[in-house]
This record gives sequence, structure tokens and C-alpha cells, in this order.
Amino acid sequence: MGAVPRRLMMLRLLLGRGSFRASVQLMQVVLAVVWGTIAYGPFANALGACAWLVFLPNAAEKSALKLAPRVRATRATVVALAVRFAVAPVLVFAAALLVTAVAAPESALLPYLAAACWHTCSGMLMTVSGLHRLRGRAALDAWAFTAGAVLVLGVTLATWLADWSPRTVLLVLPAGLAVVALTAVALLPRDWSRPEPLRRRRLVLAYGRTTWLLGVPELLDALTVAVVFFVLAAVGRVADSGPFYLAMLGASAFCSIVRYQLRIHQPGVSLRQRGSGAVTGRSRAMAILRAVVVGGVAFAVLFAAALSIPVSRDALLADTGLAMWAALGTLTAVEVVAAVAVMYGIFLIENTGGPLLGVSFRGALWRLVATTVCALCLVPPFGAAGGFAAVVVALAVEAAALHHMVRRRHSGPLPTRPSRAGLSSTT
Repeated sequence: MGAVPRRLMMLRLLLGRGSFRASVQLMQVVLAVVWGTIAYGPFANALGACAWLVFLPNAAEKSALKLAPRVRATRATVVALAVRFAVAPVLVFAAALLVTAVAAPESALLPYLAAACWHTCSGMLMTVSGLHRLRGRAALDAWAFTAGAVLVLGVTLATWLADWSPRTVLLVLPAGLAVVALTAVALLPRDWSRPEPLRRRRLVLAYGRTTWLLGVPELLDALTVAVVFFVLAAVGRVADSGPFYLAMLGASAFCSIVRYQLRIHQPGVSLRQRGSGAVTGRSRAMAILRAVVVGGVAFAVLFAAALSIPVSRDALLADTGLAMWAALGTLTAVEVVAAVAVMYGIFLIENTGGPLLGVSFRGALWRLVATTVCALCLVPPFGAAGGFAAVVVALAVEAAALHHMVRRRHSGPLPTRPSRAGLSSTT
């Protein structure tokens, strides 16, 4: 359990996830062409504003991959808790969507609830697929996301041929993905998906604490991007949501591949970075975070300089055309580099031991505050380009906060404790 898949299986896993991501990318481009900017803008705004919800059920996977390799007696219970944590958000949003669809089918809230269901179903599928990898059935991960890709391509084709409305697409997508995710749950061992009643309250609380500390930082990081969509809607620039969402979708696709690789290797890294191994991991993380801070300062200077040059300023302010996409492409590349670096630094920090789990949470709070402030200043005048600038600057703020907190709290090896059979010794 917890072994890294072989190269051929790794290729199959990447193809499965890659096909799903590619199909989602293709769908967005096709829908933007079919519906036009005016209709596509609100659709993209709903998806972008709710994208952070994918990490609500997916937090359970991160916690299970960290803890399951370290425990034996309570392993089945840990995994069963992960399943419950992953399914719960889906049920909540699905119930809200059904009530709204029946009571107020024309409500402006309906597209956002449907988008929330799509993202929570995606997060649940990620978690359940991670559990299948943990038990040595990695092929189910690849097949599940390949099925998701077929669903997305089918909806895209139907929209192209039958001119489905944005609301129809937003209702069909989560319904289809829920079927795939629930099938993956049904294929788990019985003691993993349907355990005996949990009577160990301390175990449940310990797992919940670990899931909160590991999962909430990623959720808050994703919420920082959603803040840009909220500001775009608030200042009446919903049309800019389309270009921003398409560009950010490409960035998130690459980051998701990196995150997926980290999840695959997390059980082994978690074991290696116990005790004295934590020092090496922490030092590497500190060097990466310092580089992000320096890069963020350089980006802020260059962005300000670009605004003072007429040609580059016009490109950043453009609403359409090649110049706009060139500017967004450059900003996307910068955002991807910064996001991957911060992600890897957090990954190393989180897997050095329990005392540092809260550090990533506080770093994510700093990023959320920084994004909100920068978005309020930059999005109204610069639209999508201002949104990207806000995200990049906030990444540098998060890196600076993490670097400061880790350096202040730990200057030497992390203390170790004798391992016990229970979960509490690993959190």
C-alpha cells in the first residue's frame, strides 16, 4: 500500500487525468464560440466563482494519503472517514440544487449551485480515485477520469449540434459526473466505503483536524481566484470573466497535473520526511519560497513599468484580439511558475510533521487577504489582466508569510514521538 505506480501505469494515469482536463478545455473554447461573449461570460463566472469548492471534498484524499501509510490498526477507519468527508459536500449542494430547481427554476442562484455540484463531484471523484490508488487499483483512477472525459465531450457535442443553453449544460454535467463518482465509490472494499459505526470519537476528531489543516489551505488558495470573479461581477465586468476563466483554466490544468504527481508520491514522501528527514525537506521549501518572494517583487516592478509604456498598456487593457491573448498568455505563464513553486514548498512543509500543518493554513489566509485587496485595486481598471496581477502578487505574499513562519517556529529538526497504533500519533 502506498507504493508509487510503475511507469506504464503512471502514463495511463496521466492520460486519464489529461484527457479529462483536455476535454474540459476544449468544451470551454467550443462553448465560447457557440454562445458568444455575452452568454458565455455568466457561465464562466459561475464556474470560476465555484471552482474553489473542488477542494472541499478533495481535502479528504490529502489527509488519507498522509495518514493511511503510517497506521495499521485504524487504516480501514481512516479511509472510511475519507469517503464520508468526500461525499458529504456533494449531498449538501445536490439537495440545494434540487430544491432550487423545483421551487425557483429561473433563479439566478441555480447556475451557481449547478457549478458547485460539478466541482464538488470532481473533488469527490479525485478523492475516491486516490483511495483506489492507495489499495493498488490505480487503473480505476484512469478509467474513471476517462469516463469523465467522454461525458464532457458528449455534452460539448450536444451543445454544438442541439444548441443547449448554459443552464442545461450546467445541470447535465454534474449529474453525469455524479454517476461516475458513485460508481467509483461502489467499487471500494466494503470496510472502506461502508464501515462499522464509528464509536471512537477521539479518532474522528483527530482525522477531522488533520483534514482541516491539510485541506483548508488549498481550498483558500482556490478561493483567492474565485475572489477575482466576484469582483468582476461586482464592478460590472462579467464579460471579462470569459477570457480570464479560459486563461486560468489552462493554468489550473497544468497545476492539477503537478498536484496529482505530488499526491501520487505523497505516501512515500510522508514516510521519508519523518524525524531527521524533515530538516532537508524544510530547507528545500525555504529556498523555494525565497525565490517566489524575489520573483513576486520583480513581477510587480515589471507590471508597473508595462503600464507606463503605451504599447504594453494597450495590450493589458484590450478586451479582444491577439494583443489581449498575448498579454494574458504571458501573465498565465508567470502565474503557473509561481503557483507550482508555492505548491511544492507547501507540500514539503506539510509532510515534515504535525507541528507545521497550521503554517500552510495561515499562509493561505494571507494570500486570500492579499488577493482581495489587490483585486479591488486592479480588476476595475484592468479587468482580466488586473485579476492575474492580483493572483501573482498574492502568491508572493503567501510565500513570504510561509517563509517567515517556518523560520520563526523551527530552526532545527522537528521533535519526534514514538509511533502508536492509533491515529493521534500521526497527526
